[in-house]
Amino acid sequence: MSALLVPPSSSPARPSRNGDGDRNRDVVLGPITAQTYRAFLASPHGEALGAGFLQCPSWADVKEGWRAQLLGWGPDPEAGELTGVALVLLRQFPGTRKYFAYLPEGPVADWSDPDLDAWLTPLLEYLRRTGAFAVRIGPSPAHRRWSAARLKPLTGPGRRLGDVLASEVDPLGTAVAERLRARGWGRCGRATGTDGADGDGGGGTGGGGGDAQPRHVFQVPLAGRTTEDLWSGLNQEWRRNVRRARKEGVEVVVGSAADLPEFCRLLALTERRDGFRLGRSLAYYERQYAALNAEEPGRMKLYLARHQGEILAAHTMITVGRRTWYQTGASADHRREVRPSNALQWRMLLDAHAGGADVYDMRGVPSTLDPAERAYGLLRWKLGTGGQVVETLGEWERSVGGSANHALHRAFQAYLKRR
Repeated sequence: MSALLVPPSSSPARPSRNGDGDRNRDVVLGPITAQTYRAFLASPHGEALGAGFLQCPSWADVKEGWRAQLLGWGPDPEAGELTGVALVLLRQFPGTRKYFAYLPEGPVADWSDPDLDAWLTPLLEYLRRTGAFAVRIGPSPAHRRWSAARLKPLTGPGRRLGDVLASEVDPLGTAVAERLRARGWGRCGRATGTDGADGDGGGGTGGGGGDAQPRHVFQVPLAGRTTEDLWSGLNQEWRRNVRRARKEGVEVVVGSAADLPEFCRLLALTERRDGFRLGRSLAYYERQYAALNAEEPGRMKLYLARHQGEILAAHTMITVGRRTWYQTGASADHRREVRPSNALQWRMLLDAHAGGADVYDMRGVPSTLDPAERAYGLLRWKLGTGGQVVETLGEWERSVGGSANHALHRAFQAYLKRR
């Protein structure tokens, strides 16, 4: 289990008075229990904020090498009167007693609040008193979206997503980016988690210049759609492949923890075939499966595609509230013609829809639109579901203030680049 740090001072952090945040003037921030945290996420207000699985308390038990804190802010956090929460992962800078604070795809807060200082300022102050020298966050608003229909005819040599006019630009995302820059936050560098197979939080230590989470993700909207709508949203190749899998007798079932070794074996084959390396062990997935399902039974599922008694593909799925993610996919090198991965994804889409999810998130995709690039194949495969590419705001970072922390932050960035 991850250790929860106790701050050097038990007094809650309070926002500075700037005259613009009257509705938040009673907001304080402090440590909360996992039970209080989960109750907020399950409340109507908490569910509306759309927390991802990387901000669930259970994620603290997945990440080794990090210490964790559960924080909440609101009129009375200890009593459960909350307006936002955050899982903070802390990694110690070697040779010091200082920590780098990382909030993967967090905090869980109302980013439409024009007075970000009402909760960002006490967060920074609290982390400073805890011993953090810098912090990285992942704001939830989207920046831009591209529909599959817009992107399909616009591929070509050297082309990238940024070369194509977006189907939609989110004004909230633009406003949040401007507000963060004005407060000294810097956007991290090029996304690193774009292989789409994992990108599951804390792949690096933060501070190294690139996003730890995928900057571009692929999402299939589910709200207000029927299963017939989902089927018609698939392109012809996807529908043909799903039918082929059914005709060939591919069976899709939900596995258990006992099937994780086979999943990891297939994942190693996939990594070699597709040229990426996640660096995740069987112990990691066993820990993840146990932690997430202990928090809520069925939160993480392992789907298996069998053909003639052999498992040919295995994909993991995670659900929190009204959001569902396809997290990691693996498949064998042989009998690919029976299309086990298409069968798996179609079953997972249907299960997410039946479970009441508003969106099915297929996680990271590359930004290339060049069919000659190897990475484009992943985007092409996901485009076939008829969803959309979403560019997130990415990750943002800053020191918590003070010349010593600024210097340590720069040293930490240099240290990570040398690793």
